[in-house]
Amino acid sequence: MIASHSLQLAILLLGYNLFVFATYFIDKRAARLGHRRVSERTLLMLALFAGSPGAITAQRLLRHKTQKEPFRTLLMGIAVLHVVMLGGAVAFFTARRLGLV
Repeated sequence: MIASHSLQLAILLLGYNLFVFATYFIDKRAARLGHRRVSERTLLMLALFAGSPGAITAQRLLRHKTQKEPFRTLLMGIAVLHVVMLGGAVAFFTARRLGLV
């Protein structure tokens, strides 16, 4: 049952991060064509809500907002926050499984 939930969560996160990547792609294309852009706030909020892998992948592959400050620093801060939270969750569930918590 846990494996099933983990797989569902992984698929959900993958789908969401593909959506985030697509949004960055759309913004990059809009920038090139001089069309209406996606706001930086929206791009960062998408990253904050579990989309940092998709956002960083898009930033690197599309070379989108790689020099823009403070956007670049905020995105990296979001990614660090996600890594810390994931590490904490792994530590908690490992300790729980071992009966330490």
